[in-house]
Amino acid sequence: MRTSKAFIASLLGFLLLAPTANAVDVPTVFSFHGSGYGHGVGLSQMGARSMALAGKNSTEILQYFYKDVAIEQKDDSKILRVNIGHLLTAAKITNTTKDTLINIYQGDIGQQNDATPLASGTSLSFSIIGSTVSPKVLLGKSTQTLTRNRVFTIRWSGTRYLDGPESVVSVTHSGSSQKYRYGQMQIKAVKSASGYRIELTNLVRLADEYLWGVSEMPSFWPTAAIEAQAIASRTYALSKAGLYRTACDCDLYGEISDQKFLGYSKELEKKYGVIWKDTITRTTGLTITQGGAAITAYFFSSSGGKTELAINAWGSARSYTQIVDDPGSLDLTLNPRFVSWDREIPQSVIAAAFLLPDVVSLEILGNNESGTVSQIQATSSTGVQEVLRGETFRSRTKIPSAWFALVGVQN
Repeated sequence: MRTSKAFIASLLGFLLLAPTANAVDVPTVFSFHGSGYGHGVGLSQMGARSMALAGKNSTEILQYFYKDVAIEQKDDSKILRVNIGHLLTAAKITNTTKDTLINIYQGDIGQQNDATPLASGTSLSFSIIGSTVSPKVLLGKSTQTLTRNRVFTIRWSGTRYLDGPESVVSVTHSGSSQKYRYGQMQIKAVKSASGYRIELTNLVRLADEYLWGVSEMPSFWPTAAIEAQAIASRTYALSKAGLYRTACDCDLYGEISDQKFLGYSKELEKKYGVIWKDTITRTTGLTITQGGAAITAYFFSSSGGKTELAINAWGSARSYTQIVDDPGSLDLTLNPRFVSWDREIPQSVIAAAFLLPDVVSLEILGNNESGTVSQIQATSSTGVQEVLRGETFRSRTKIPSAWFALVGVQN
């Protein structure tokens, strides 16, 4: 039997337009239900709060959450390079104190270059041009463009680096501003995947200038809890001091990837800034050690009821991390937001987390002893499968913790 060409053309058109048997729906949203906030390794801040309310002291709290450690005095006078602006295209530094001085130097901190002195009220704006930093001096309606360079150093009066009346500088970038009283700053053009960007660092003494500005726990919490946080923060910083990172031109970031550093803005907190500063002074030099060396004192907000091992979270063992019960994190009075949480994460974020073009399904492959997800698997519309650690998945998708379960999908 013969078939007309017109019929064959119509049939081919229908087949091309019709859904195939292998077509799959790509969910627009994935839903999760979980508990806790953070990676779960080391000191539970909510757990510390609960233990302090129960009458435990800071040593008891720290030795509960970290395994086989001692609390001893260590020299914490080291100078830290703290990144306060990462991958910037522009930044602004303003001398906010009347009758004081700010100096800008071309070159690195170790170089003895001539300073350009600037009066109070002066602002310095920095932008990237090619592989260099271009500074402008702003005073009232007057603008002066300075010679470009790869590196600039900023010093202001009343610090260890420049004599004169005490002054405060304000640093503005990415839509926010912070105040800094201590140290000196470096503005450097650093090559990144996106081209050259500005890395802005503050050089401060760990013992006081740095720790006074750390903001990782509310200062109105019980004394023993904030003492434990002060000791953990000092210890963490000591473990990073001198380990220079090219990407940030720093020893550690001033963000929660290391520790949140607010600078002088922390001291200026009404009523509570002085409480934190006094806590740092009261715990001077106290450090968490194992074998005489400062540990990397990880800490986090709250857990799903048990803490986590470093090897489960990141694949590298730390002998001082352990799984212990953390009932304070499950106290609704103390932790109402994260005893239980629900999140909906869009397809684009899930696919990006697994480096896949799309994800049609997720499967939890197992859980750790702590209750966190050990591995989660994604399957794409073409059948490609990728697996991530639960903590890696948490970090990439920004869900609160790795204590989670899959709820379902919305198409």
